[in-house]
Amino acid sequence: MNKGRISAALSRPSRRTALTLATGVGAATLLPQTASARAASAATVGASAHSTDVSPHERVARDASLRWRTLPADWKDGALLGNGLLGAVVSKGAAANTLQVMLSHTKVQDQRGQWRAAIGYSRLPIGCLTLSLSGEITAVDWTLDLYDAELRGTITTVRGSVAFSILVHNSRDALVAFTEPSPGEEDAAWSFTWMPATTSRTKDKPADYVGNPDPATGTAEGTSYVEQPLTAGGGWTTAWRERRDGTRRVLAAHVVYRHPEELSGTTRLALAAVDRTLAASTTGLLGEHRSWWHRYYRRSFVSVPDKRIQDFYWIQLYKLASATRANGPSLSEWGPWYPETGGSWTAVWWNLNVQIASWLFQGSNHPELDSVTSTFKAFEAELPTSVPAEYRDGDTYALAHPSDWMLRTGGKTVGVPGTASKTDNTGNLLWALHNIWLSYRHSMDLAIVRDVLYPILTRAVNFYDHFLYEGSDGALHLPLTRSPEWADAEDCTYDLSLVRWGCATLLQCLKLLRTTHPKAARWQEILDRLTPYPQDATGVMIGANKPLTESHRHFSHMLWLFPLAEYDHARPADRALIDTTFDHWVKDRTQWAGYSFAAASSMAARIGRPEQALDLLTYFTDGNVFRNSRMTENTMYVEGGNLAVESPLTAGQSVLDMMIQSHSGPVRVFPGVSASWTDASVQSLRAQGAFLIDADRADGATRWVRVHSEAGAPLDLEHGISGDIDVRDEQGRRLPYRTTGVGRAVIQLSKGAVVLVTPAGKRITPGPAPRDVPALSARRPWGLPD
Repeated sequence: MNKGRISAALSRPSRRTALTLATGVGAATLLPQTASARAASAATVGASAHSTDVSPHERVARDASLRWRTLPADWKDGALLGNGLLGAVVSKGAAANTLQVMLSHTKVQDQRGQWRAAIGYSRLPIGCLTLSLSGEITAVDWTLDLYDAELRGTITTVRGSVAFSILVHNSRDALVAFTEPSPGEEDAAWSFTWMPATTSRTKDKPADYVGNPDPATGTAEGTSYVEQPLTAGGGWTTAWRERRDGTRRVLAAHVVYRHPEELSGTTRLALAAVDRTLAASTTGLLGEHRSWWHRYYRRSFVSVPDKRIQDFYWIQLYKLASATRANGPSLSEWGPWYPETGGSWTAVWWNLNVQIASWLFQGSNHPELDSVTSTFKAFEAELPTSVPAEYRDGDTYALAHPSDWMLRTGGKTVGVPGTASKTDNTGNLLWALHNIWLSYRHSMDLAIVRDVLYPILTRAVNFYDHFLYEGSDGALHLPLTRSPEWADAEDCTYDLSLVRWGCATLLQCLKLLRTTHPKAARWQEILDRLTPYPQDATGVMIGANKPLTESHRHFSHMLWLFPLAEYDHARPADRALIDTTFDHWVKDRTQWAGYSFAAASSMAARIGRPEQALDLLTYFTDGNVFRNSRMTENTMYVEGGNLAVESPLTAGQSVLDMMIQSHSGPVRVFPGVSASWTDASVQSLRAQGAFLIDADRADGATRWVRVHSEAGAPLDLEHGISGDIDVRDEQGRRLPYRTTGVGRAVIQLSKGAVVLVTPAGKRITPGPAPRDVPALSARRPWGLPD
């Protein structure tokens, strides 16, 4: 791939020039301590985290830090940084004496809507910052400190060393790099190599496609910049400058993207952003950045005896907040990290990927990351464009994929069921709306229903209602659609389950909003008359006369179990069908993807198979290669040559499904925990009903459960404590409750109330609090620690 490399010493625009980065001298920005001291402290992050004056949240987050003792090669094993918009991957450079920081941004995309989104609205590469050293690199010692969201360490060369700290600033949308070279590496210098603004996707690329023009480069008062124009207007500017104070240095780099505004104005904004960042005090910069991340990690807590899994879970929390935020772009396949090698997944995929990657928002108690709800609130107006033209009646919505982050598909529609134009896109919108329903259920924020879910869901169900027909059996049926990634089928189970969920949820919305709708009777009729799921001896089939006859990586024919929870293993009448269908699906894994193992783990946890749930999870997280896919050393996911974020994030949800479940009514505590995990501790895990759950397990038994009710909803609690219980409020006063089964009680709580459930007569010493539970064995850090 052709690239252009520039630096701040440029005197006039040039297309492909490599020069040395200009620097300025100033005392406004200094390292918080000497870089060598910071590097030394990074090596002892784990040890210092066990100081008695730190919270368990800080301790487990720092313990989960990734380490590198081997120089990473690329995104598959490199250090990942991000703030929901700007992303960076730190790895080796093209030459033996270079370090590379690949910059990318979730809003940097093409704007040519005459082509479908994967091409016309394709994510575009920006380029790489390169730190050039005097000597070849011989060793690295790095730590990605999750709690501070900073990469710190040293690079050793044959001439000396460079100590550094790199972060993507949480609130300034800036990459900030502190460096301090030793004698022999005083000439270490940053430069920037831009990449051509062309899509990396080759599939379905139009014959008349050409990339965007090459950028212009320049300097302004010591700040270097690259102006990248778009053919469609607008573009982005990458600007950077380094400041020095003796041997200590700080680099600030900003990427500003606008469309269709004039690029000259964008450059002014980028230059001003660099000035502001370098004018800020180091204490201020780091304080702003770290305080957000510290608050973030304190919102919830999970500790389990398998520390490799525990670390993995906390890394997923880090990646999730690095990848997306509410009111920002929804999760694309790459998050904010554009792989230098490119790939096919250049947009946003709505047939599974966004939905499963976003589940972790809910149970981990991070609604501030919910970019799904905010996306549909902001860009609802785009949904009619996914409807085939002949069905655009002003009251019908759909969502084709891929789209860009603003739900624009570049003219692609979901096709017409029962015709040659049908696609596997018909259920995309309803499935995405289920995520929004989960946002409501976990928060009980009625505004989500009123302003987002209900108005969109009425029109999404209308799409299917255009095609439902009465069969000879008197039931309502669907014509030919496509079960995602498997087969065409009439009465496709995937679509039937989403229609059934959609109508049932609309009727619930009417009760919640205390309103009526002219189509309410129709929604009830669809529920009453919709044909049952096609079944045979293997359980629920793909569709009518379409059994599952080979390995299927997508669980599209099982949405009724997970995540829709229409069927529940706790109901005896549902168990045989659930068990038969699940067992048939999991027996052949030859075509499975990473998310298949994660989803199967969650399902196993929900149907009372904790050992199978753990086996499925660890098979994936252990890095086993299946088909052409695997978990990578930095907990990313590679499928063929493509980067993907969804499978590891979904596996994070698998951990939560072992800890807390609330999908079908009762809040279940430790329902899917393996017998080998005799201890576990959770705090502020969010359950449906807007309950925050704290709980502790020791010696294979639940010690206590504490529940904070944010909304005052009735609490049906499967606490799992054997024998009699005490139920008390925060002041220790007894509260009334009703026992409804072994280990289960119903407790009436007012809004804001807190209840503590313990074994009868058992005093909790010390008081109920989260703890880092004992390890089963020594952990090996993620990254390249050897």
